[in-house]
Amino acid sequence: MMQRDVKQGLVLGMSTTAFTICFMVWMMFAVLGVPIKDLLDLNETQFGLLASTPVLSGSLVRLPLGMLGDRYGGRIVFFVLMLVCVLPIYLIGDAHAYWQFLLLGLFVGLAGGSFSVGIAYVAKWFDKANQGLAMGIFGAGNAGAALTKFLAPAIIAASSWQMVPKLFSAILFVTAVMFWFFTCDYKSHRVAASVSLREQLATLKDPCVWRYCQYYSIVFGGYVALALWMTQYYVGEYGFSLQSAALLAACFSLPGGVLRAVGGWMSDRWGAHSVTWWVMWVSWVCLFLLSYPQTDITVYTVDGTRSFHIGLNVWVFTVLMFIVGVACAFGKASVFKYIADEFPDRMGAVSGIVGLAGGLGGFVLPILFGVLVDLTGVRSSNFMLLYGVVWVSLIWMYFSEVRKAPLLGAKQSDS
Repeated sequence: MMQRDVKQGLVLGMSTTAFTICFMVWMMFAVLGVPIKDLLDLNETQFGLLASTPVLSGSLVRLPLGMLGDRYGGRIVFFVLMLVCVLPIYLIGDAHAYWQFLLLGLFVGLAGGSFSVGIAYVAKWFDKANQGLAMGIFGAGNAGAALTKFLAPAIIAASSWQMVPKLFSAILFVTAVMFWFFTCDYKSHRVAASVSLREQLATLKDPCVWRYCQYYSIVFGGYVALALWMTQYYVGEYGFSLQSAALLAACFSLPGGVLRAVGGWMSDRWGAHSVTWWVMWVSWVCLFLLSYPQTDITVYTVDGTRSFHIGLNVWVFTVLMFIVGVACAFGKASVFKYIADEFPDRMGAVSGIVGLAGGLGGFVLPILFGVLVDLTGVRSSNFMLLYGVVWVSLIWMYFSEVRKAPLLGAKQSDS
């Protein structure tokens, strides 16, 4: 019989791998949407809806999937979920009409619901002192967004965009089989059958849960929205090819995923509150700079007129996006450290509702990005929107938490 630490390693490793592949699939329209946009002659709002449709269904199923994971065990729920997604992903390669892409996108989005199952499944295998790091490692599967940007353009260049969903579906199927054979479950990790649905949902009355929803709608919802939007942004704003744009967009997506483990360690070390507070401030400053549109100014002087151009070049823009990606990675981990500390026996349900809030942010924001661009013609208007949302979050966090706890040094119990 395997030792518990071996089982822990297998569960963490395979769960992280499975979540990475699920996230890769979930974010496929970040790249796939660009040739589809050209094929169907979509405007920015229609593109935003196409890119974010999988995020909608993936968000809505997070709560029920989290509760199912609590009741029946994360292993079986995770496995079945992956199998259910295989066929709809494959069929995207045969779709032709806009409504077909939207419909199949809803089914593909189920893969995004894997987070609330996997995060609770992994957390229950580790003690409280190491949960932040373990959940951070699992959450590093968000790097699947960058994996999409590496693989999908290469597949399109080698074959066609129709080949992307076909290969992705095959990868997901193989991953599901490997996950089933290399993981295990303990019945003691499940919620007792006597715990009713009402009791599982009772924690949702806690105001802390809704505060965590707000934080997660920024650090995760904003991350998902930008991961979906950045390839298109680089193509439209700076004129890059699809392949080059996807690689530059990965400079945001990759740290936003892989550094989540570091955020988990930081949350174990200094507490979820301190990490989240500084994440919000760093994001706010970067978004302020990113919001400034490309501007030409003409100044009338005594010698005539002089013209100046003000705007971020692509390298400064990419560095700022990298910093925002790092901040999102730390913030995603710190929010779930809050949950592990406060709701250890209801992680599936609470992570489901918090994940739902974050996912809904990831669904609504790309649509709003498209609407703002269509209305104003200013591409950086998406950063203006995010800047305002983070500012609201900072104000809320200050009045609800900051005045009650130290910001640096001492580790505290989060409330």
